[in-house]
Amino acid sequence: MDGTNESTQGNFILLGFSDRPYLERILFVVILIAYLLTLAGNTTIILVSRLDPYLHTPMYFFLTHLSFLDLSFTTSSIPQLLYNLNGHDKTISYTGCAIQLFLFLGLGGVECLLLAVMAYDRFVAVCKPLHYMVIMNPQLCLGLVSVAWGCGVANSLIMSPVTLRLPRCGHRSVDHFLCEMPALIQMACVNTAAIEGTVFVLAVGIVLSPLVFILVSYGYIVRAVVHIQSSSGRHKAFNTCGSHLTVVSLFYGNIIYMYMQPGNSSSQDQGKFLTLFYNIVTPLLNPLIYTLRNKEVKGALRRLLQGNREVGKD
Repeated sequence: MDGTNESTQGNFILLGFSDRPYLERILFVVILIAYLLTLAGNTTIILVSRLDPYLHTPMYFFLTHLSFLDLSFTTSSIPQLLYNLNGHDKTISYTGCAIQLFLFLGLGGVECLLLAVMAYDRFVAVCKPLHYMVIMNPQLCLGLVSVAWGCGVANSLIMSPVTLRLPRCGHRSVDHFLCEMPALIQMACVNTAAIEGTVFVLAVGIVLSPLVFILVSYGYIVRAVVHIQSSSGRHKAFNTCGSHLTVVSLFYGNIIYMYMQPGNSSSQDQGKFLTLFYNIVTPLLNPLIYTLRNKEVKGALRRLLQGNREVGKD
């Protein structure tokens, strides 16, 4: 049988945490609670940002896209993981695996680039405050978001088919809880040096280039903040930028560790827990870090709730 044809037939078995059955029940409860909180937190951010006119600003436009990304990113794999943790069936269809891989790579790439766009937004807000609304006009914001989505999807369109078509010589067991690229590369029964090199090159473009841009942007931001005379102004700038930097650190730390050293060179056990961390913990924390502790969002929630109560009284 041809290796390419063989690689496109049958189901995969997601081994996940099946070697630790005592851990599966605990993980099921913890992940289910975290997933529900993630859905609630990010959906709240999207609704509040869309419904409250005071939050119709570039910053919250980008945060709405980030929350939508987090919802999609988490939902692309967590329901399947919960199903596998709750029973003996660990299989996933070839089509399901392909969709999961495509979404995982695509949405992850979009988020890397969107975080760079958000860093540029903070740079303009701090370094060019008088021209902020002119520079960050709706057309530019929409264009930046479109580029992030386009590049992320293009990266996935390149890497997903190449990864899935690797000959596996009958191997069906994926040593992971989802169809993730390094785990699928590790299953191949051919030399994967070429594809690992391609992954590295694309990772430089999708992962490291935005990170360098973020660090340069914050270099200018720090220099501008140091020259702010008002202590309240410095505090506000550090608060806003600190939230973004925290999320950047959580997200990029995991991504760089896994994708800059794919395949056999990375530890699968470490990879599983790191993937779980940025697949559920980071999307869970993002609403808290970015907005739920933000006075503007608290005020928007209060206005919406008060408005609903007044409608109820009427």
